[in-house]
Amino acid sequence: MTVTIGQAVPDCSLPATSDKTISLSDLQGQRVVLYFYPKDATPGCTLESQQFRDLHAEFAAANTVIFGISRDSIKSHEKFKTAQALPFELLSDSDEALCTLFDVIKLKNMYGKQVRGIERSTFLIDENGVLRQEWRKLKADGHASIVLAAVAALG
Repeated sequence: MTVTIGQAVPDCSLPATSDKTISLSDLQGQRVVLYFYPKDATPGCTLESQQFRDLHAEFAAANTVIFGISRDSIKSHEKFKTAQALPFELLSDSDEALCTLFDVIKLKNMYGKQVRGIERSTFLIDENGVLRQEWRKLKADGHASIVLAAVAALG
């Protein structure tokens, strides 16, 4: 099953940085931005994470929490979070449960080989747990600003 716009997002829990477990059901009453990225500490993923970091205060002012998600381990996430001074948690989806729910695992060409990986994608969930907007196959640079504008448009 994959979630579609206008649908409630099913609850799930994932291990997160800062020794936490994040459950979507615990976030009721807040807007949630889930940004899926291929790999910690790679150029595009670093740029995207830095831009979400730089706009974090504006997202927080709009009652919106941000989570970065990849299949990397918590150990890798902690290192990346510290190196980039990220003020939000990173979730480890090593078993691909959330990746599958949001249908972000795609076959990609890397150095002439087909590999399964995360297609850079972002999802905006409203205060009631309903998926309101999605961005797929996006470019990292400038994307956080587009998401912030969509959050503001929710009112």
